[in-house]
Amino acid sequence: MAKTKPGKKDLDSYSIKGTNKVVRPGDCVMMRPSDSDKPPYVGRVEKLEADHRNNVKVRVRWYYRPEESMGGRRQFHGAKELFLSDHYDVQSAHTIEGKCIVHSFKNYTKLENVGAEDYFCRFEYKAATGGFTPDRVAVYCKCEMPYNPDDLMVQCEGCKDWFHPSCMGMTIEEAKKLDQFLCSDCSSDDDAKRTLNSFPVSPSMEAKVETKRRKR
Repeated sequence: MAKTKPGKKDLDSYSIKGTNKVVRPGDCVMMRPSDSDKPPYVGRVEKLEADHRNNVKVRVRWYYRPEESMGGRRQFHGAKELFLSDHYDVQSAHTIEGKCIVHSFKNYTKLENVGAEDYFCRFEYKAATGGFTPDRVAVYCKCEMPYNPDDLMVQCEGCKDWFHPSCMGMTIEEAKKLDQFLCSDCSSDDDAKRTLNSFPVSPSMEAKVETKRRKR
């Protein structure tokens, strides 16, 4: 374990100025971006440190938004999706604007209400190469796209797969009124087994799609 440099000391916590919120190592925080037009940066606090003048620095591991990654935002990325990167940085603690929660993908899909401070992460991202871990994800619906938790999907009572209402020729309102749903394959008694599909995510990406996973 690296020793703290002379004149510096590790801190157990830091109080965000103007608030009653306390940040500790392991917490996720929103940090003020250099460009005021951009949304706040999100990072995971790895370490808090004060120098002899009591200036507090925070070592963070950055989360990237999809549009900040090499592949850019894609159709299946959720509005609150982040990628845990291998990019570390040291910033002034004064740039911390507030705390947030980065949920696992599974826990995020169970939230009844998503607040401004709620995000989720299902991929790790290598900033230098643009690689993702894991590099493939389960796909759903006849459009064969990964699950976006922001989109309503309906489950077929026959094959237990999940489908987008629009892909089934329905509106979201119509889908919400359904007591049960059969996809076109099951409603036509087509029992042919479909092959297991996976979706390559960019140049290499994963997701634990545990809530809407189909057993195949």
